[in-house]
Amino acid sequence: MAFSLWLTLLVACVVISFTPGAGAINTMGNALNHGFRRAIWGILGQQAALIVHIAVVALGVGVLVASSPVLFNVIRYAGAAYLAYLGLRLILRRPAREAEGVEAWEAGGDADDLNEADAAVAAAPQAAAPTESRWSMFRRGLWVNLLNPKAIVFFLAFLPQFIRPADPLLPQYATVAATAVAVDIAVMWGFFAVAAHGFRRFTRSARGQRTIDVIFGILFLAVALLLALLH
Repeated sequence: MAFSLWLTLLVACVVISFTPGAGAINTMGNALNHGFRRAIWGILGQQAALIVHIAVVALGVGVLVASSPVLFNVIRYAGAAYLAYLGLRLILRRPAREAEGVEAWEAGGDADDLNEADAAVAAAPQAAAPTESRWSMFRRGLWVNLLNPKAIVFFLAFLPQFIRPADPLLPQYATVAATAVAVDIAVMWGFFAVAAHGFRRFTRSARGQRTIDVIFGILFLAVALLLALLH
């Protein structure tokens, strides 16, 4: 691939990665709930899905998805349903500290005990809710991006601009995939995760965690609605 063509690809990948979507929401949610470093596992899952999308287009399966309304809609509604599930799970989830407080109350703790517990939490902000496993974060990132047929259609229109049929195809697709993955990791981890990490102090209380969960739950539901309704 010529350097000028690769440079154009690089700029296009940067612009695309900065476009907010389900992947950015997932990354910011992971950074808020699990920290900047652990957010990388969700990002890696998203990159695995990106590679699958590129492979699907390269193998010609993307044409089948784009030309089959039934297959396209099955994938589209499955993706919307999964995002809606993630959103509802966040909205309905009870923060760990809130659950601990309820359990203490049910066990017969008085108001002073609960106030002392709240003060201890405030004095020890490093204490965090149970951490989601790396594999779970990777898997969620994978499905968030994978169940989006519009990404396949996008790559179907996007990739041919950077592929020269007269040249060996495998090195070209490998260059596109490596560039897209490297840029997306840099943007997701270096921008969206960093931006969200600055607000992590709000997750140190049950009320703050609850607010964050509801906000990101609504964002996931909004993306699910857009994916289901917009053609």
